[in-house]
Amino acid sequence: MAIIKPFKGLRPPKNIVQQLASRPYDVLNSEEARQEADNNPYSLLHITKAEIDLPVGTDEHSQEVYDKVIENFNLFKAKKWLEKEDDEKFYIYAQTMNGRTQYGIVGCTHIDDYLNNNIKKHELTRKDKEEDRMKHVRTTNANIEPVFFTYPANKRIDAIVSKITATQKPEYDFVTNDGFGHHFWVIDDKAINDEIVKIFADEIPYLYVADGHHRTAAAALVGSEKRSKNPSHTGNEEYNYFMAVIFPDNQLQIIDYNRVVKDLNGLSTEQFIEKISQYFVVEKMGKEIYKPSKLHEFSFYIDNNWYKMTAKEGTYDDNDPIGVLDVTILSNLVLDKILNIKDLRTDTRIDFVGGIRGLGEIQRRVDSGEMRVAFALYPVSMQQLINIADSGNIMPPKTTWFEPKLRSGLVIHELV
Repeated sequence: MAIIKPFKGLRPPKNIVQQLASRPYDVLNSEEARQEADNNPYSLLHITKAEIDLPVGTDEHSQEVYDKVIENFNLFKAKKWLEKEDDEKFYIYAQTMNGRTQYGIVGCTHIDDYLNNNIKKHELTRKDKEEDRMKHVRTTNANIEPVFFTYPANKRIDAIVSKITATQKPEYDFVTNDGFGHHFWVIDDKAINDEIVKIFADEIPYLYVADGHHRTAAAALVGSEKRSKNPSHTGNEEYNYFMAVIFPDNQLQIIDYNRVVKDLNGLSTEQFIEKISQYFVVEKMGKEIYKPSKLHEFSFYIDNNWYKMTAKEGTYDDNDPIGVLDVTILSNLVLDKILNIKDLRTDTRIDFVGGIRGLGEIQRRVDSGEMRVAFALYPVSMQQLINIADSGNIMPPKTTWFEPKLRSGLVIHELV
């Protein structure tokens, strides 16, 4: 069963929270972060992307940047832009997008649950990205940004969250420039905090990584590292835990993650469509954007026209949790067999575009001449994600896109 616990959060005062809260480190490059934090000394990007405070072109992985990270983190605490709670607490973090709100519990999960696969994953991680985040955790001795988990929805947790959010004024409540609402409650009642711990321990079998596999791995591995180096280890130390926002699975929605490709592997448009027609029923849809409406239906854009393509019976295996995924079908039958793209992680001919940017973005990249063809996919379901994680399988690269992203800086977990 899942181990979670409350913690003494390090939080900003209300009057600067909207200026301090930032997008996650991995959705911005250095220049974008520099622009976003411009003239805003409170932005958490000064800690998560500290190269923005050094000369343009500074290697974001250099020791100089990590030195700046800890300098800025200490400055934020000294100026009381981040202040620590006196008592351990859970928090509720809700996000609103397009009129729909999802409510998560903010707490600490146990490194052993990650190491023992009680926290289930659906993506592979890269050692270089793990090490970058591990160095950030070691430098700050904190989980500066939360990871994004899900769990099987539970009526008792739902009832607790509903009662608090209906009767208690949020500590933070603001709308960001993208139009998304962010709402944050502090659970001060120890009895309620204890009840949440017990429900997860008794009734929630597993947690699942929704987004943030590298941050999750880094947090767990640094905790394990600290444990191995402490001859007086008791198991109660704060480094045994790392911070997560944990949402019920029935409130989350995965959006599409689309593909654009630079060339047709020497084929003409007619030859390309002819080859696709071996595996898909292809219909020309015209100039208007066509968005797939169901599983195993795709669309592609080429030469100023949209096409619908539907996978033919026998081209996929409904009993295989990986083989049934539309990303697998497209990768195997089109990207690999027709376009000769073998490795989605390393091939420079392909790029990936989150559905939050709309199909107009992939059409624009083709119309500009940057790309030759664009593919739109029907999004993976939460149940498919859970089935794959439960079976011990790994999704193909760039399969899931969650939105809205968690804002960093609403609360921080120190490992001491």
